[in-house]
Amino acid sequence: MREKPVRTFWPWLLIAVVVVYAGLLLLAPLVAVISGAFEDGIQPVLEAITAAEALLSLRLTFFLAITASVINAILGLIVAWVLVRHRFPGKWFFNALVDLPFVVSPVIVGYVMIVLFGRTGWLQNFPIQLAFSLPGMLVVTVFVSLPFVIREVMPVLASLTREQEEAAFTLGASSWMTFYRIVFPAIRHGIIYGIVLTLARALGEFGAVAVIGGGVQGVTETATIYIYRSLHDRNDIGAYSMAITLGVISVGILVVMNWLRRDPSEKGSQHVDPTE
Repeated sequence: MREKPVRTFWPWLLIAVVVVYAGLLLLAPLVAVISGAFEDGIQPVLEAITAAEALLSLRLTFFLAITASVINAILGLIVAWVLVRHRFPGKWFFNALVDLPFVVSPVIVGYVMIVLFGRTGWLQNFPIQLAFSLPGMLVVTVFVSLPFVIREVMPVLASLTREQEEAAFTLGASSWMTFYRIVFPAIRHGIIYGIVLTLARALGEFGAVAVIGGGVQGVTETATIYIYRSLHDRNDIGAYSMAITLGVISVGILVVMNWLRRDPSEKGSQHVDPTE
């Protein structure tokens, strides 16, 4: 007779540890925020999130996040292409610089911008005002979200073979047409996934934009800074309401990320006439 496998308690213990860990880090704060926001009903939440200053902070947050995503999508694709397809002295150094936003604190990034472009900074006569201004907030947002598109596109681009591109050139296709009809379909899911990650990172940025923008209410105050100020002003309903709003947006981004992860990318082996 076949002996039944002996079941141990270790798998159940690991599952219990994971559940407790996820509950403490994810569910407990979420429950606390939701219960605090709706303690007095739904009407205070609606009034808080539709207040003029709250809408202004959300509008600024979306502007920075969407603009930074567009910039990083274009420049990130260019950087990924250069790092994968070209060889030049110091390539390893520039490749390492791409990951710099992962290891540098956003607060330090904002402080460096103040040192460089502030009133007494090294580049105080720069033609564009970056310190305590919207352009400066956009620059630091682009910086902190820089690596995502690059790191998502580089592995996909490196895995592509050059035979189809060479065949397209042989048939008379231009460089742009070859990229559009052969390379782009193979890497577009990586680009989209990188844009989604960039958008999520930009929406939650706090330290860099708070330092470089100064957090001026109604001018350079993003949604995260609004939450911070509301907590200091004892406006708990406003802080909780904005936190829930950003949380809902983050969940939506997470759903999109999971959908993109399940959606298989198109392979570059499709037979397409590049001269069409």
